[in-house]
Amino acid sequence: MKTGRPALVVDDEELIRWSLAEELRSNGFDPVVAGSLAEARELAKQCEPELCIFDVRLPDGSGVDLLRDYRARDQDLPIIMITGHGSARLALEVTEVGATDYLPKPYDLTELMLVVTRAMASSQRRRELRVLRHRSSSAGYPEIIGDSVAMNRLFELLHRLEDAQVPTVLVHGESGTGKELVARAIHKRSKRRDSPFLEVDCTGLTDNLIQSELFGHERGSFTDAKQRKLGLFEIAGDGTIFLDEIGELALPTQSRLLRALENRRFKRVGGTADIPFKARVVIATNKDLQAEVKAGSFRADLYYRLNVIPVVVPALRYRDGDIPLLASHFTSVLGRGLGRSQIRLGSAALDCLSAYEWPGNVRQLRNALERAVILCPSDEISVSELPPEIRFRAADLRAAESGEFVLPEAGIDLAALERSMLLQALDRCNWNQSAAARLLSIGRYALRYRMEKLDLLGSRSVSDQADQQEALDDTHSNSTTA
Repeated sequence: MKTGRPALVVDDEELIRWSLAEELRSNGFDPVVAGSLAEARELAKQCEPELCIFDVRLPDGSGVDLLRDYRARDQDLPIIMITGHGSARLALEVTEVGATDYLPKPYDLTELMLVVTRAMASSQRRRELRVLRHRSSSAGYPEIIGDSVAMNRLFELLHRLEDAQVPTVLVHGESGTGKELVARAIHKRSKRRDSPFLEVDCTGLTDNLIQSELFGHERGSFTDAKQRKLGLFEIAGDGTIFLDEIGELALPTQSRLLRALENRRFKRVGGTADIPFKARVVIATNKDLQAEVKAGSFRADLYYRLNVIPVVVPALRYRDGDIPLLASHFTSVLGRGLGRSQIRLGSAALDCLSAYEWPGNVRQLRNALERAVILCPSDEISVSELPPEIRFRAADLRAAESGEFVLPEAGIDLAALERSMLLQALDRCNWNQSAAARLLSIGRYALRYRMEKLDLLGSRSVSDQADQQEALDDTHSNSTTA
C-alpha cells in the first residue's frame, strides 16, 4: 500500500528512471515513471504529483512542453528539470517557463535530494502565502496584510467599528506599524467613506501653526495671518480628520482640542464665533500617553476623552507568521513598480527576514525589500542583497545556536581579543597554565608562547609551582616512555 507523497519522473533513459525512483522511494515518495512525453501526458490523467522531475530532451518532444502543461495546472508545484546538455541559456529558459530548479547531468543523488528538499520547501511556502493572502483579503481589509492572531484581533475590532457612530478613535502603535493605514481603513469602511479624509502630522509644527491648521484663523489674528483661513475641522465636513502623533502637541493646543471634542464646536484662531463640526477624529500616537500624563506633558482629561475606543496596531515582532506574507507582498509590488515582475525571495533570504526583530516594523521591512529588489542581479533575492544589520543579526542568531564566533561588522582588534581571552582563561584557572591551556583547547607550550608574545609571563602566581611540577612530570613521563 502506498503511503508516500506522489512524484512523477520523466526521463528517456531507463537506468536513470529506476535510480531516481529508488532514491525518491527511500526518501518518502511514491514515484511513477514515464519514458516519453506522450506517456507522461497519459499519466497526467490519473496522477496528481506533489513533485515532478523532467528530463529536458525526450524522444517525442521537449520536457519544457511538459513543464508548461504542469505549471499551467498548478503554479506552486515543485518541478525540477534535468538534462545532459546543460547551458546557461537553457537554464534561463526553463526558469522563465516556471521550473522550480534546474540540475545538469551528471549529478549526485545526494545533490538531487538537496534540490528536491529545497524545491518542496519553497513550494510549501508559496502555497501557505497564497492561503494567507486569501484569508487576509477575505477579512475585508486587503490593504492591511496579516493573518497572525494579533492581526485578526485587530480586524475583528475594525469590523465592529464599521457601523459604530464613534466620534473619536485612538490608534496606538510603534513607529512603522501602519497606523495611518489603519486610520484610512476605518474611514473607508464607514458611512463617511464618500467624504474627505484629511490628515495632519503634529510633529515639528509650532503651536500657532498646528492650531491654524486644525481650526483655521481670522485675518490679522497673528503676524502672517493676511486673510481668513479655514481649518481641517471646518473643511472635513462629515469626513474624517486624522491627527498623527498626537503626543507631540503642546499643552495649549491640547486644551483647545479637548474643548472642541467635548463640545463638538470650535473657534477659529482670533475668532469669536462657535463653529460646529461633524467629522470623526482619528488620532494616532507611538507614545505611551499614560506615561506622558504622569510626566505632565499630556493632559489627563484629554487622554481619557481620546481613549474611549483604543485600537492597538501590533508591532511586527508580535505578528508570528506575518513576515513571509508581508515580504512576498512587498517583493511583488516593488518588483512590478521597478519593472521586475519576475523577482522573488529566495528561501534563505526569507529565513533571514523571519529571524530579524524589526525594530522599525513594517516600514523597515518594506525599505529593506526595496533595497533588495533594486540591488538583486537576478530574479531571486539572496541574503547578500539584504541590509547588513539584517544579515549580521541572522548570523549572530545562527552563531548563538551553534556556538560559533561571528566577526562584528566593525571588525575587531585581534591582538586585544587574544590577550583578553588568555587573561580570562588564566584568571578563571587561578593562573594555572596547564588548566588554562585545556580551557582554551591548546597545548601548554602554545599557551606559554602566546603569553610570552603578549608579555604576560611576568604576571606569575604561586600556582606556577604546580605548573612547573606538572611540566617536570610530563618530561619524566615522556622520557620513561621513550
